[in-house]
Amino acid sequence: MRLSKVMDDFIANYVDDQAYVIYDLRCDLEEERLVRAYERPSLMEKAGPREMVYFDPSKVCAAIVTCGGLCPGLNDVIRALVMTLWHHYGVKNILGIRHGYHGFLPENHFPPMPLSPELVSKIHQQGGTVLGSSRGGARTAAIVDALEQLNVNMLFTIGGDGTQRGALAICQEAAQRGRVLSVVGIPKTIDNDLSFVQRSFGFETAVGRAVDAVCAAHVEATGAVNGVGLVKVMGRESGFIAASTALASNDVNFVLVPEVPFDLEGENGFLAHLRRRLERRGHAVVLVAEGAGQHLAQAEGHDASGNRALGDIGTFLRDRIIVDAKEKGWVANLKYIDPSYIIRGTAANPNDSIYCSRLGAHAVHAAMTGRTAMLVSLVNDVFVHIPMALSVAQRNRIDPESSLWRDVVIATGQPALMVNSR
Repeated sequence: MRLSKVMDDFIANYVDDQAYVIYDLRCDLEEERLVRAYERPSLMEKAGPREMVYFDPSKVCAAIVTCGGLCPGLNDVIRALVMTLWHHYGVKNILGIRHGYHGFLPENHFPPMPLSPELVSKIHQQGGTVLGSSRGGARTAAIVDALEQLNVNMLFTIGGDGTQRGALAICQEAAQRGRVLSVVGIPKTIDNDLSFVQRSFGFETAVGRAVDAVCAAHVEATGAVNGVGLVKVMGRESGFIAASTALASNDVNFVLVPEVPFDLEGENGFLAHLRRRLERRGHAVVLVAEGAGQHLAQAEGHDASGNRALGDIGTFLRDRIIVDAKEKGWVANLKYIDPSYIIRGTAANPNDSIYCSRLGAHAVHAAMTGRTAMLVSLVNDVFVHIPMALSVAQRNRIDPESSLWRDVVIATGQPALMVNSR
């Protein structure tokens, strides 16, 4: 890429290797911690094209893989990766690995898909991923064997926590073998729960579609006597989609998320508060994240990605509300909506599409300079490089004492805590 090193010449400049972004901008003026923070700030390397690259584009074989559940924007990222590799760096050998990490395993017989600008030019207009996706299959040694056989020296992993853990293991295995391999991750988690990632792609689209479901639930609830609209959205460990949807719609009366405990029965339990709400207003809208209330809707085992299996809290609450109405002698007109797969399979909205395009481009810039075992992320509205080991160390979750959850409680009017004793 022919960029500039001169300011004010109307040509974008290369990013200097000494350019960093301070991660945590918060400070407490009453503590000496402020001084210490600026003596040793937490720095993130700024992303972007460098003047010097590591790889010879004519000798690069790049591979792209999409793993885990579907999410709006996957095709947008694939398109951005291919377009940047091909047009800006001249890389013409680009392979799409089909059906996640399973596509590397020879026994599955999923041959790689050659990718070109012609093939990907319009894929951003549709949901899902043209490469297919799957959970599990992260057999590290077998994957590195496949990468060696394909002569891949640049791998882009599009996925969430489990995907990037697998990518980190691939980096370590390749390093032990003395193989030159750049592995760059693009964080994909519709729940927005990866650490050090300001916003995951697809999250904004998911909230927009969830708002549509809440609006429908509100119409159903207000059109019936004691109408209850119950909507379940994604959110295994983190309730960011539910919280953001509630704030965006302003029609939700109860939000249940994994981070905030609640009781079902008792004077301060959810069912009692729901009954009181119906007595006052005659209708209610309940929004629940899929990982909420797992002490009630328990399940056993794990999925192919190693995530613990979840009980279906949506259908559990639906049935329990109906039973409670019969037992307590009140009328319940309940409508249950689960838009999960509609949300997952939709195409990205314009803002997410823009974000995906920029993430893909920055991932290529990083890989071409030989960087590896890292993610491209957005921190304080600046694109940065995040070590994979740092990002997968823990999940990002709602702080029940944060301003976000405070605003959700204010917007819904629900009690701060629906438990009978602490």
